[in-house]
Amino acid sequence: MINMIDDLIERMFKGDKRATARLITLVENDEEKAREIVKKIYSKTGRAYIIGITGPPGSGKSTLVDKLIKKARDEGNIVGVIAIDPTSPFTGGALLGDRIRMQRHSTDPGVFIRSMATRGSLGGLAKATNDAIKILDAYGCDIIFVETVGVGQIEVDIVKTADTVVLVTVPGLGDDIQAIKAGLMEIADIFVVNKADKEGAEATMFELELMLDLEKDKWQKSGWRPPVVSTIAFTNKGVDELWGAINEHREFLLNSGKIEEKRKFRVGEEIKAIVSSKIARKIGEKMGEDDIAVLIEMIAKREIDPYSAADLVLEKALGVKV
Repeated sequence: MINMIDDLIERMFKGDKRATARLITLVENDEEKAREIVKKIYSKTGRAYIIGITGPPGSGKSTLVDKLIKKARDEGNIVGVIAIDPTSPFTGGALLGDRIRMQRHSTDPGVFIRSMATRGSLGGLAKATNDAIKILDAYGCDIIFVETVGVGQIEVDIVKTADTVVLVTVPGLGDDIQAIKAGLMEIADIFVVNKADKEGAEATMFELELMLDLEKDKWQKSGWRPPVVSTIAFTNKGVDELWGAINEHREFLLNSGKIEEKRKFRVGEEIKAIVSSKIARKIGEKMGEDDIAVLIEMIAKREIDPYSAADLVLEKALGVKV
């Protein structure tokens, strides 16, 4: 008799949105089921092109994604969207409100939009994002947009997920442009100055171009100089140019063979994350809160150093001396 997961996967392959949504819920809530699902669908993945949209809160990421969905659909692509919302550290809940700005696409059979909560994950992405992407890929999406939570420098995890990373900023950030340089600036393939009708747009464009000039050695080595695109997402101004830049970057990756390099890097990072998760779970199984509390007390009293304590934890969890 066919089990529930096999039934959902079979229905997903036939284009059933409800089954696809249910599979994403399973990978969010159950790590063991996530493992089973990914094993069964993995051979059907690898076709979708993944576009990451990141940047500070309020920069207009969701509105831009809404416009880019239409551009992708106009070209006949099946589109998936994963919008990440922050989980409240106080209530544990999440608004999951990004879909409000994309609601006009809700009746389009060629668009699948899913909001996900971070559930405490850092890096701007939900822990189950990679598995959700695989599900949408296997479902048949040609383009998958991943919109990060919008919290600043820690959003660099998007580079481990997307083929093309779009960094959205707005005029008036001032010194914040310098502040994000150490994190987000290094991962962007395309820069967008959104809300370009506001005062300071030209200055922000100039600052970004100047920073790129200072990083000349880096982009000359890679062969791609990230373009800076000016947009007003609300009125659709500059969206054609942004979509053109995304397609140009895609062509660059395909023609240069760098897309394979990117994807192999992502696979390596994913393996590391899975191994770390397994070790953390093993530690939880082998060591109780009391055991950890004893080690913490010993460290606080300077009876043992943190590195030695970590070695003891791993030795007990893995059963080997490290």
